[in-house]
Amino acid sequence: MPVNVPDGLPAINILSKENIFLMTEQRAKTQDIRPLEIAIVNLMPTKITTETQLLRLLSNTPIQIRVTLVQMSGHTPKNTSAAHMEAFYTTSADILTRRFDGLIVTGAPVEHLPFEQVNYWKRLKELFEWSKTHVYSSLFICWGANAALYHFYGVDKHIMDKKLSGVYELEVLEKSSHLLRGFDDHFLMPQSRFTTVYPQDLTGTGLKLLAGSEETGAVVFVSPEHRQVFVTGHPEYDDRTLDSEFLRDQKAGLNTPVPVNYYKDDNPSNPPMVQWKAYAHLFFANWLNHYVYQETPFDLGDIN
Repeated sequence: MPVNVPDGLPAINILSKENIFLMTEQRAKTQDIRPLEIAIVNLMPTKITTETQLLRLLSNTPIQIRVTLVQMSGHTPKNTSAAHMEAFYTTSADILTRRFDGLIVTGAPVEHLPFEQVNYWKRLKELFEWSKTHVYSSLFICWGANAALYHFYGVDKHIMDKKLSGVYELEVLEKSSHLLRGFDDHFLMPQSRFTTVYPQDLTGTGLKLLAGSEETGAVVFVSPEHRQVFVTGHPEYDDRTLDSEFLRDQKAGLNTPVPVNYYKDDNPSNPPMVQWKAYAHLFFANWLNHYVYQETPFDLGDIN
C-alpha cells in the first residue's frame, strides 16, 4: 500500500522513478480506510534527501500510511528553502494537540554540543514528553536516539576520539525480537557519528539491547513495551550518503577516516558497495507491522 504525502513533495518524482507508489493527499481522500498516522521530525540539514530516504523505507509494507513532516518551532533551517518548509512542514508546537500511531525523530549534526546548548532543546524536550501520551511507538535515529536516551533515561552520550563512519557488522543479541525478525545472526548498517552508547549504559534503564558490536557499541535497543525504539546508526542512508559526507568533511579540512567497509577495497576512488538495503527495508517493515500496526489502538484517542 502507498504512503500518503503532500501534493508536490519532491520525493514523489524521485521515488516514482524507482516504482515506489506514493499517494497524494487528493487521491487518498477518496479511499475509505484508516491509514497509520506517522510524524517525521526531520532534524537533518538535508531535508529533502532525508524525506526521500525515510519515505522509501516506509513504503515497503502493505499498510497505508499518512505522513506528517515536522520542523522544530523557532528553528530556521539553513540548507532548505523557506518555501519548501512552508509548503510541506508543520511545526512541533502545532502537533502537540494531535495523536499519532508512530513518530520518527532523525539525527542532527549537533553531536559536539551538550544537549542543553542545542537551540531547540527545550522544544524537543516538550515533544518527547508529548510523545509519551500522544504517540504509540517512537523511533529515534542517531542523534535523535542520543537525545531521547538522555531525556527519558538520563544516559549521556560518549564522545569518541574519531568519527565512526562506514558500514559495520552488528550481532543480533535478542533473536526472539519481532523488530529483528527475519534478520541473519549478523547484519550490516551504516554508521556516521562521533558519539557512542556503551551496552553497560543501559543497565538499570529497563531498555533491552537487541543489536550492536564491540566496535559500534549499543546500536538497536527498545523499551519493554516497544513504545520507544532507539537506533544509533543510519539504516535509512542511501547508496551515496556516506560518500557525500566523507567528501564534505574532506573539503572542510576535517581529518575524517575513510568510511569502513563502504568503498571497494576501502578505496574512495572506487564506487560504494551497497550491502545494507535489505536489512533497512526489513527493519522499517517490522517496526511498522509489529510495533505500530498490530498494537496501536484503532481510535488514537485511546493512546495512554
